[in-house]
Amino acid sequence: MELTLRFFANFRESVGQKTLEREYEDDTTVGEVLESLTEEYRDLDFFEDGDLRPQLSIMRNGKDVVHIDGRETALSDGDRLSIFPPVAGG
Repeated sequence: MELTLRFFANFRESVGQKTLEREYEDDTTVGEVLESLTEEYRDLDFFEDGDLRPQLSIMRNGKDVVHIDGRETALSDGDRLSIFPPVAGG
């Protein structure tokens, strides 16, 4: 299946571009995609104690995966995964 991966802020800098188009096996999960990205781009760090870092926003087609199945969220052909780093401010 083909996925569109979108990166924002410092994640975009680590990857070197805003968008990647990638092929993955059917039944791939969000966690598996993020693990593969962590292996490829050593500056990326999406996990804490085996789960998604709580400060991140990982969106599948505009909906935060925290409200779906977290790292176990299933992906389908044509899905768009948007990855936002922690945001601080006040």
